[in-house]
Parts: sequence; structure tokens; C-alpha cells
Amino acid sequence: MALDERHRVHANSFGAVADVYERGRPQYPPAAIDWLVPAHAARVADIGAGTGKLTRQLREHGRDVIAVEPSAGMREQLRRAVPEVPVLGGTGEQIPLAEQSVDAVLVAQAWHWVDPERAVPEVARVLAPGGRLGVLWNRRVEQEGWGAELSTIIGSRGTPGSAGHFSDIGPPFGPVEQYNVEWQHRLSRAEMTDWVASRSYVITLPDARRHDVLGQVRDLLDTHPALASEDEIALHMVTRCFRADLPG
Repeated sequence: MALDERHRVHANSFGAVADVYERGRPQYPPAAIDWLVPAHAARVADIGAGTGKLTRQLREHGRDVIAVEPSAGMREQLRRAVPEVPVLGGTGEQIPLAEQSVDAVLVAQAWHWVDPERAVPEVARVLAPGGRLGVLWNRRVEQEGWGAELSTIIGSRGTPGSAGHFSDIGPPFGPVEQYNVEWQHRLSRAEMTDWVASRSYVITLPDARRHDVLGQVRDLLDTHPALASEDEIALHMVTRCFRADLPG
């Protein structure tokens, strides 16, 4: 499979497991949202909103939010999770909003799926003067011990992060600023298995291989000395945040 085709398949894989994604994926640390959302921003677009993990936090942050998500399966979960928020079909390259209609555009866990050459001018189109584009990714810190074993099982050991895709965002935006938030995500064994099952590279495995991978994950959680006696699993996370502003 060609690289571009593989990328498309991975990007479009989440709708089929939207319920698993909702159960398994964490939200974002409040410090990240505080840093990304400008104080003046009243109306925020959440692009690639998924099942609404960030959407509901932006609502709790006191913002008027519009969620944009390409997958029908994800939009269905999103509407159930945040029924008071408008949910629109669209992408970073085709945002169904009017010019200068929002004060900030946030993209959580999704900027690496877009074409920046098309998405950057499209985001700039819908932002008001002085508006902000902010992107963020939750990343698990690959520590030694059971964390390293997990990475080997799911095939993510040593894989690069997605942040480089945003580091050279360019005009019409100003300089890119970066901020990292380290935190701990606590979850049950079932939630941990759903977290693994919601990864695109696991979703797209052949059925037998995916079943085997998830079985190995369950065995690791049940038998590793650092985990077997614990009711909850603690993941060391870092949320990588980037922001860039339009001229005012």
C-alpha cells in the first residue's frame, strides 16, 4: 500500500470504533487549554473533534464551541456526549464556517491528518483578526519496564511524535510557540485496552493480528509485577501544545 493511501486509511479508521475511542482516549490537562485558548476568545472551533473530548472541556472553559468532524461515526458519539454543541461535517482543509467567524481554532490529536498547505489558509480564513490556531497531542512517555513492553507489543516503540508537522506552520501566522504539560492519566484495565484498541495502527490490523495484540496487552496488564496488584494503571503523559496567532 502506498504511503499516501496508508495515511488515508489510518485517518479514516476511527469512525468504526467511535465507542472504543470514547471509552479509551483521555481528555487534556486544564493547563494546556489555559495556554492554548486566548483570553479574548469567545467562539472556538474544535476541528477534528472526534467524540468531543476537547469539545466538552472547551464548553466547561466557558467558550461557545462549534465542533467539526469528518467521520459520521465520531459525530454520532460527539452529539451524544455534548448535545448542546453544534456538530458539523468537515475537515481542516474544508471548514464549514464563514470568514472571520471564530476567535480560535483548536485541533486536538488530529493536525497530522491534514494537508497543511490547504489547512493553514483555510484556518486563517475562518479566524478573526488576532485569532489563534492551537494544536495539541497527548503522548505517552515511553518509560522502561512495563511501558516499554507495551510499546513493543503495539508496535509504537521509538515511533516519532506528530508535532513536527506543525513546527513550520508559516504565513499568514506569526511565530509558533510550544508548551509541554506533563501529567498522569489513571485508568482501569478495560480502559487501557480500549486506549490501545483506539490507535489507528491497531484498528487497521487484520482481525487475527489485532485480536492477538489486544490479548498480549491484557496478559501484560494481568501479569506484570508492577501492575498485577493495582486497581488502576498510571500512564505518564505529556501533552505537547503549539500555538500561532494571526496579526491583529
